[in-house]
Amino acid sequence: MTKAGNGARAKLRMHFLANIGRVFDSDTLREVAGGINEWARRVRELRDEEGFDIQTHNDRSDLKPGQYVLVSPKPKPAFERSISKETRAIVLDRNGFTCQMCGAAAGEPHPYDNGRKTRLHLGHILDKSMGGDDGPSNLRAICSVCNEGASNLTLNRPEAIKLIAQVRRAPVKDQLDVLAWLLSKFPNHR
Repeated sequence: MTKAGNGARAKLRMHFLANIGRVFDSDTLREVAGGINEWARRVRELRDEEGFDIQTHNDRSDLKPGQYVLVSPKPKPAFERSISKETRAIVLDRNGFTCQMCGAAAGEPHPYDNGRKTRLHLGHILDKSMGGDDGPSNLRAICSVCNEGASNLTLNRPEAIKLIAQVRRAPVKDQLDVLAWLLSKFPNHR
């Protein structure tokens, strides 16, 4: 669909531009987008690809989860709104192309939702609304399933010693499940 077309993104763009500064909830935006399931992706495209300053609870503490507001009709310049391809490649490679929350690898069936393949995004360790930046040291690979629930409440990754302690405390069946998963994940390291 072209930028000026009649698709969901165009409908959402027109709606936001006609209501600058007005807060909308997810149900309203889904309806504006024609009831499609991918309405939130279209909002992200308006923000990330077109540069519209559409803010959520991740950006402002006065907004609740599921609320969106367009702050200004003027899109941000491209150099201010995106993480470079180089930074993206560095972070994904550094994180082994796996989600840093659940461990799912890109392209594999997701462990918490077998009906979908793991799709990785970059997530902020310290959210921008809390002073974080877009530098590689503040970014990590995160799958879409974990990213949907992360918001600004994401826990830090546990240290190896704490993980080992948790596995030791688990029932034998769970320990064997962890072992089977590790052996399938690292077949050349037996």
